[in-house]
Amino acid sequence: MKFNCRILVSLLLVALLLPCALAETITFTGTVAAGATHEVYAPIGGTVDKVEAVAGQRVGEDDVLLRLSTTKVYAEEDGTVTGVFGQPGDNAETVASKYGAVMYIEGESVYSIAASTDNAYNSTATKFVHVGEAVYLSCYSDGKHTGTGVITAIEGTDYTVRVTSGEFLIGETVNVYRGESAVSTKRIGRGTLNRTSPTAVTGSGSIVAFAVSAGDTVQRGDLLFETLDGSFDGLYMSGSDIAAGVAGTISQIDAQQGSKIEKDSVVAVIYPENSMRVEAQIEEANLACIHVGDPVSIELVWNQDEEVTYDGTIAMISAIADSADAAAEGEGSVTYTVYIDFTPDENTRYGMSAVVTTLDREAETAEAPEEAEQAEEAEETVEKPDFRPEDMPEGFDPGNLPEGFDPDNLPEGFPSPKGGVTDDAEG
Repeated sequence: MKFNCRILVSLLLVALLLPCALAETITFTGTVAAGATHEVYAPIGGTVDKVEAVAGQRVGEDDVLLRLSTTKVYAEEDGTVTGVFGQPGDNAETVASKYGAVMYIEGESVYSIAASTDNAYNSTATKFVHVGEAVYLSCYSDGKHTGTGVITAIEGTDYTVRVTSGEFLIGETVNVYRGESAVSTKRIGRGTLNRTSPTAVTGSGSIVAFAVSAGDTVQRGDLLFETLDGSFDGLYMSGSDIAAGVAGTISQIDAQQGSKIEKDSVVAVIYPENSMRVEAQIEEANLACIHVGDPVSIELVWNQDEEVTYDGTIAMISAIADSADAAAEGEGSVTYTVYIDFTPDENTRYGMSAVVTTLDREAETAEAPEEAEQAEEAEETVEKPDFRPEDMPEGFDPGNLPEGFDPDNLPEGFPSPKGGVTDDAEG
């Protein structure tokens, strides 16, 4: 008995397709997952001052996730800001290496005297001075320029006096007296008056913001500027706040108050808006029953009192099995992941359970002939206008038809060139 190979192949195909042919629909389960992720990177290093969001929170593109604690630089003396070099985004050390400082403060005292006890009155008391000691000053030439000062530094017989009041000429010689008058027996030295150098103010890291401008008067303890660790890319200052960057739902946030973060480290992961999809598992036996592009119905199990369904489309079927190892060990069947696109609403949440059902193919096939029949009837209606013999023009000769008329396909009631009147469109 000979066996027909074609019959064998046909039987095998029927056997494979039989489950799909017998089942009107297929149902499988999954969860709502993210189709894409957005990682938020730290534009610069620093210490976290405050965490403004938590995992699971929906955020807008400009919403702040973290605030970094800046290093604040304060004025160490009263005076006037005489120069501000650099701008937000600049590295403070780089600015200082080029200009000597980020900014300078000119103190209330603009003069100093480099003095020595060599010209002091010849006594033990006048040859010995003290840091912080208040002194009286008088110009050596004529005594017309007077003022007061304080000793700020001592090295051997040399010492420095910071002038606190009075008008003098740079370079002139000044006698220094202990007390409030120019008494020779209280002269503790003599020196040359110089211009006091402005105080250089420096910092480390990158400048985030300035609190003062050139020409501003400041007092000791006033905030001058703020910095953050490291350098901003392209010297573009993005501030001390780290924003989401995209609208969506926070999946994770990897920072806490007081923790240190490094530049370019990932501080949060966000699922962007409209990136939701359903990831479901289907058994290997049902793979032939579904195809990319197939429409499906999705039921999300979030409201037990009301059945809410969504329209979906199969976007991709994984080419790699999810549980092949488990199946090989006898712990379960082989499954594959199916990715399904759909349009979520305000009630949709990540991680929701989803029941996916394929649409009934037989119902779709049954509708097709009916639609084709309706289209054909509409086409026939257009092709067969209603002509009446009495509407024909006088002297009309059915045997002399205009070009393009088919004598074998004339409308009902049209005079036939063969004689008589047509009963239908076929003549």
